[in-house]
Amino acid sequence: MASALGTGALAFREARTAVLQQSQDSVIRQFRTSVNAIAPGLSPDPDRADLQAAVNQVLYANPSSGWRVMATHGHLRASAPKPGFTRLSPALRRSVQGRRAAVFQRVEVDGQPHLVVGMPVTYTAADDTERLSGTALYLEVPQKTEQAYVRAIVSGIERATLVALCLAVVLALVAASGVLRPVRALRRATRRMAAGHLDVRLAVTGSDELADLSSSFNDMAAELERTIAELRRLEAQGRRFVADVSHELRTPLAAMSAVTDLLDLEGEAGDALQLISEGTGRLSALVNDLMEISRFDAGAAELHHDEIDLAESVRRTLTSRGWQEQVETRLPGPGALRADVDPRRIDVVTANLVGNALRHGAPPVRLTLGVRKEQAGTAWAVIEVTDNGPGISEEALPHIFERFYKAGASRSRSESSGLGLAITAENVRLHGGRIQAANLPRGGAVFTAELPLHTTDDGCESRGESEAGMGTRAHGGTR
Repeated sequence: MASALGTGALAFREARTAVLQQSQDSVIRQFRTSVNAIAPGLSPDPDRADLQAAVNQVLYANPSSGWRVMATHGHLRASAPKPGFTRLSPALRRSVQGRRAAVFQRVEVDGQPHLVVGMPVTYTAADDTERLSGTALYLEVPQKTEQAYVRAIVSGIERATLVALCLAVVLALVAASGVLRPVRALRRATRRMAAGHLDVRLAVTGSDELADLSSSFNDMAAELERTIAELRRLEAQGRRFVADVSHELRTPLAAMSAVTDLLDLEGEAGDALQLISEGTGRLSALVNDLMEISRFDAGAAELHHDEIDLAESVRRTLTSRGWQEQVETRLPGPGALRADVDPRRIDVVTANLVGNALRHGAPPVRLTLGVRKEQAGTAWAVIEVTDNGPGISEEALPHIFERFYKAGASRSRSESSGLGLAITAENVRLHGGRIQAANLPRGGAVFTAELPLHTTDDGCESRGESEAGMGTRAHGGTR
């Protein structure tokens, strides 16, 4: 397209210059012939009548040219066919008075081009030298014909340029499609790979840079597919190993726990037995957590639904672990908040959140149970556990629900396995809920687990309408 436009502009400039140059040369040559013809008859000191006669002779010799002629000598002026000659510029007059050759200038008159020519009249002196006589003739001629030629040239060049532009566009599209087609294919393949389709490959045609790029993409995709497959195999192998080891350890650990519970020794033997019993209990808890995680990884975790009173479930969890005196609670009344959940998993969620707060926070530990309703009509049962400890560091917050993650060196030496919060999060998500951790403005950490409450068509909770809201966090409460 740039070449077509450039060629058209260059062609117009050259053609216009040629037309105007030819017309200019022809007019100057014809005017010089006419001036030379009348020069011998001009007086060295002409009057106005002599100048008018010279002008008339020039016009008589060129009757059909549309010329306008003026003769000057000093302050004398004579012109025809009309008086006055306003197109003559001072610069042109000065050039004529100081030169022996014709001088020309193009001017615009009412939007039309005109050629103005000035020519001095010379005479031959006694010493055979050519000298200026002081008389000069000026010619103004319209260039309408030349302007028509230029317009015709412009029209022809426009048509030719339009054809060239259309051809250039077609060629550009053909060339671009040849380049963009493999690029688009590469983009589609990249998106498919990002979506998880690692078996995608590109067709390699030709031997240019795009073909090399497609070949490199195929090599990369093949290597990535092989690496991902190997990682998946190793991950599955590791999960299976953990599940098998946990299962194999469970039986002897159960036997060891039973034996240590039956033995009743005193003295140093009793202390040693107590240490063995505590270690066995911790190891048994770790094995149970590993088996639970293995079930989540294998997709074998299932919900055993039952309609329960969530407040009563929370009370049983605290009572069974002896925490009822250590935790301040704010719970709805009996039967006010019922939900269709897995009771065992809700017990695990509550116990892990409260146990984490008791181990790593500071009293008072508070547990609040209520309902949160959103604008879309969705209702959520909210379990919120807060403590008055130092809170969670900013760098630990994004990882607090990751497996085996322990925030701080002190926690890495604690009795916790680092799986409790991860199992809690998995149980909440299994119910279709959500969980988050944050720090309170006044200090301490807050863990919030939200479980969806199913609603009937009339908008009421299917497990009974609850009047319990979240309210404000309690600084005291029932124990």
